[in-house]
Amino acid sequence: MKFGVVVFPGSNCDRDMQDALRYDLGQEVVMLWHKDTGLPGFTSDDCIVLPGGFSYGDYLRCGAIARFSPIMQSVTKFANEGGKVLGVCNGFQVLCESHLLPGALLRNANQQFISKNVWLRGAGDDGKALKVPIAHGEGRYYADEKTLDELEANGQVIYRYSDESGVIGGGNPNGSLRHIAGICNKTRNVFGMMPHPERACSEALGNIDGKAILKTLFIDVAKPSVARKAGMVNI
Repeated sequence: MKFGVVVFPGSNCDRDMQDALRYDLGQEVVMLWHKDTGLPGFTSDDCIVLPGGFSYGDYLRCGAIARFSPIMQSVTKFANEGGKVLGVCNGFQVLCESHLLPGALLRNANQQFISKNVWLRGAGDDGKALKVPIAHGEGRYYADEKTLDELEANGQVIYRYSDESGVIGGGNPNGSLRHIAGICNKTRNVFGMMPHPERACSEALGNIDGKAILKTLFIDVAKPSVARKAGMVNI
């Protein structure tokens, strides 16, 4: 699989993602500029990554301006044709603004920027909590009850906040509804999450739980049967 990492003005996690994918996971990585108008050389077997940061300074709403970048037309077409897309933190916000994922990311419940390690549970981890950093001011996932019920029924909630022992909701840092930390679309090729797995991929940093998350996203979660076996609907 080849990965394309989009660089927006204000991105600050693009190189973190590049290093995690290239050096920690041994994948081919191509950096993509926000003014590019195509994705030459990428097929539906590959993945486009929208990294974290403050695209366009987060003026207006987080991700609202990046959604209109020239490259996002190509990313949207790529996703609609079955290509894999991952958005992390600000990238998740861009995916929601682009309507590639449902819902929205609102101001944290405490109205403050939060930067710390949190615990997650999701598919393929057998109830084990994974430690991953967050760094956001607008990470509180919101959707109406109908949409939330559909996400649950379709197994589209890929990660939820937990405490260290794996109890769901015990460590919800931002007030996200139903403790949602990450979701995917119905066809399981577009993924978004607020925590930063790319910041937890190196032994030198003392934490490689992010490696498990990235591997799960692109090996397991894309397969609905695996996600359902992992209990993603009811955790």
